[in-house]
Amino acid sequence: MTGAAVAAAAQTLVGARFRLHGRDPRFGLDCVGVAACALRGAGHAGAVPEGYALRGGNADGWAARLDAAGLVRADEDAPGDVMLLATGPGQFHLAVLTARGFVHADAGLRRVVEVPGRPGWPVIGVWRVED
Repeated sequence: MTGAAVAAAAQTLVGARFRLHGRDPRFGLDCVGVAACALRGAGHAGAVPEGYALRGGNADGWAARLDAAGLVRADEDAPGDVMLLATGPGQFHLAVLTARGFVHADAGLRRVVEVPGRPGWPVIGVWRVED
């Protein structure tokens, strides 16, 4: 599996509806669902984080969830990586990096979108599937 395959799988999700705890693009996805579907679409069979709220928690808890999903923390980012972002106090968000920008579930737009460039939120860390 390559990062390009994860990024391509994420791009196929663009346009899916937003749905908190959504895991199926036919019915809606949240940010964790986008990351999980992109990884699975590229052949990764790791665990999917569960038991989280829209707000709350901490960065260490999210990092542990990503580790438990079988992802490895990366020092530098590349297309296909899963980014953990701090979108507000006690609010965290996942996005999948692409060559053009990043794919994420936008709760305000109620859709999965690909945004050009870099996220405007602080990046806490980057994880990837290790070949």
